[in-house]
Amino acid sequence: MNSFTTATFNPATRQPAISGSLLYSLAAADRRTQQILEDVINGQELSEQDAIRLFDAEGPELDALVATADYLRQKSVGNRASFVITRNINFTNVCYMGCKFCGFAKRKDDPEAELLSMDEIVERAQEAWDRGATEVCIQGGLHPNIDGDHYRNILIAIKQRLPEIHIHAFSPFEIWFGALKSKMSTAEFIQDLIDHGLGSMPGTAAEILDVEIRQQLTKDKLTTAQWVDIIKTAHRLGLPTTSTIMYGHIDQPRHWAAHLGLLREIQKETGGFTEFVPLGFVHYESPLYLNNKDVRPGPTVQENIRMHAVARLMLNGWIDNIQASWVKLGPDYAQQMLRSGANDLGGTLMNESISRSSGGKHGQEIVPEDMVRMIHQAGLDPVRRNTLYQPLETFAATVEVTDLEHCRSIKAPSVSHHGQQLIATSAAGAV
Repeated sequence: MNSFTTATFNPATRQPAISGSLLYSLAAADRRTQQILEDVINGQELSEQDAIRLFDAEGPELDALVATADYLRQKSVGNRASFVITRNINFTNVCYMGCKFCGFAKRKDDPEAELLSMDEIVERAQEAWDRGATEVCIQGGLHPNIDGDHYRNILIAIKQRLPEIHIHAFSPFEIWFGALKSKMSTAEFIQDLIDHGLGSMPGTAAEILDVEIRQQLTKDKLTTAQWVDIIKTAHRLGLPTTSTIMYGHIDQPRHWAAHLGLLREIQKETGGFTEFVPLGFVHYESPLYLNNKDVRPGPTVQENIRMHAVARLMLNGWIDNIQASWVKLGPDYAQQMLRSGANDLGGTLMNESISRSSGGKHGQEIVPEDMVRMIHQAGLDPVRRNTLYQPLETFAATVEVTDLEHCRSIKAPSVSHHGQQLIATSAAGAV
C-alpha cells in the first residue's frame, strides 16, 4: 500500500511533501476508501460513484478524506487562504417566482417590500468603496414591475460614480428574467451588461442541478438546462462566474455527486468558473422547511465537512478555489473548513439579507481584521484578493490566539485601502 509515495511525490516535482499524519490517516481507513483517496492523490479523477461513497465517510474514513482534501488544497493553492472586501446589495426583495426554500421574497404590497432607487444603490456602493471594498455583489428578486434595462441602469449608475469598482452581479435567474423582459437572447443580454460594466456573475440559482429536485424546489422555473446554458454563454462571452450548490434539504449524496460532476464537465469545456461555493440550506424561516415535515433542517456538521472535502477532490485540477461561506457556516466552522479542503472565506459582505431572511444566525459582516485572524488561526497565510483571485495584500503573523470571540479586544493588524482605515466593528451578532 502507499505505492504513490515514491511514484508521484519525488522531491524534484516540488510538490508538498506527504505528511506523516496523511499517511497515518490513509492507513487507518478501510481498504476501498484508501484506494479511492490514493487514486485521487495520484491524479485520477474522482468518479460520481466514489464521491457518493465519500459523502458517507465517518470515523477513520472521514479523517482520511479530510487529510487528503487538505493535502490537495496545499498542492493546488499553497499555504494561502484568501478573502475579499465586498458588499452585498440586494436591490429588491420583491419576487413572484415562488421558490419553496426562499424566505427572502415579498409581494409588492407587503409592508416589508423593498425596491432600492438607483441613488440608494450607488450610495451603498460608495460606502463600500470608502471602507475598502474592491467589489459589490448585486442581486435581487424578480420584481414584476422592473424593465429589462433596469439591470443595465444599475451598472451605469455605479460605474458613473465608481469606475474602478468591480461589479459582481445578477444570478442566472435574473439573466433569464432580464433577457425575457428585454426581448433579447441570453447572449445579447449578457453582452449588453458586459458592455456597461458587468465584471463577473454569481453562479447562484443553481440549488441542485437535478430535474427531480428542482421541480420540488422551484417548480423547475429555471431548468437545469437553462442554468447550464446561461453559465456557458457567459463563459463564452468572457464573463467569469462562480459556481454553487445549496444542500441539506430534500437532496441526497447522489444529487451532490452528480451536481459536482456537471460543474466539472462545464469547467472542462469553458474554464470560466472562478470558485465553487457550497451553501448549506438555512431552514429557520424557510417555507420549504416550515411547511414540510420531510425537509431536513440543513446539513449536519459532518455533511458540511464532507461537502468541502469531496468538492476539493472532485474538482481537483479544474476549480482551484473552494470557498467556505461564513454566513452559512458561522465563523468557527468556516475556519475549520480551511483545513478540510477550502482555501477561501469569501467576502466581508457588509450586508447579507438573503440568508438573514431565512433565519441565518451568523450576522451580516466580518471585518478584514477578523478574516486575517481566522486564517492565521487555521495555520495558513492570509491574502486579501480581488474578485478574480488576484492577490492584493498579504499579512504577517501577529498574535497567537485560540478563541475568536475572546480575541476581539486584541489589537489586530490595521488594513487600509484607498487611503481609508478599515472600521473594526462588531461582526458576530445574530441579525
